[in-house]
Amino acid sequence: MPNPDDMIITSAKPDGTGRVLQVTPESAGWTYVGLTIEQIAPGGVWNFSAENDEMCIVPLRGSAVISTDDGEWTVSRPGTMFDGKPTCLYLPLGSSFRATSKDGAELAVTSSRATKTFPPKLIEPDDIDVEIRGAGNAARQISHIIKPEFPADKLLVVEVFTPSGNWSSFPPHKHDVSRMPEEATLEEIYYYRIHPDDGFALQRLYFADGSFDHAWTIHDGDLLLVPKGYHAFAVAHGYTGYYLNILAGDESVRTMQPADDPKYAWVRSTWNDDMNAGLSSWQDIDDRINGDAGKRKQG
Repeated sequence: MPNPDDMIITSAKPDGTGRVLQVTPESAGWTYVGLTIEQIAPGGVWNFSAENDEMCIVPLRGSAVISTDDGEWTVSRPGTMFDGKPTCLYLPLGSSFRATSKDGAELAVTSSRATKTFPPKLIEPDDIDVEIRGAGNAARQISHIIKPEFPADKLLVVEVFTPSGNWSSFPPHKHDVSRMPEEATLEEIYYYRIHPDDGFALQRLYFADGSFDHAWTIHDGDLLLVPKGYHAFAVAHGYTGYYLNILAGDESVRTMQPADDPKYAWVRSTWNDDMNAGLSSWQDIDDRINGDAGKRKQG
């Protein structure tokens, strides 16, 4: 039985430069998924390699030039993750890179063990499809960075924005049994940010057989390992929740296919497209659901 304390990881707080956190398949005790987050100081350089992994570099803040044997690209984000879509970079199995940043940056290297090689690919903001999923106070924004149809081996990456007081990953779902097309088995990392950063959220994870059921208080910079089980997330009123979601598994097709908890699956039948008409972002959801409630006054 997993120890809940071993599943949650709190980020380090380097002052603009240095390692924020690192998860490898070995440290997580699984097969595929990893995440490294590094802060690069203005004018700084960071060298990174992953002999057995494919990677996608997702900038959380700032801009950096990424140099490899195959070329040079710029990854960037306007402000922080709460200010707009990033420009990301996919790198194939066995890549090494050198990152330089004139003004400083924070980079997330999402990764998965892989066996097939695909070419490097710059992922522009316009390449990142935005989906409004759910409805009402379970509506949230999904930004698809590495989709199932993306030319990669195992790695899948999305960003999820949960507006003030809302739920995401709801109804609770899991992907821990290979029974396609109904469900794929996938390892999963949730890396959380909360805005403003003094807020909190709640994450529940429980197993179908009832042997494990735990909820964590989530703070800005926390990370949760999700090896199996149903999971659902909610953010406190007045705050926006973000998580970088990294998944990988060994299905014969690339998919994120989950299975809802049958107890709560009925909720989906109450949603329809008209409920989200005119919504294109988490800000739109927040405005419709909350209006001025929970919004801090400026000035």
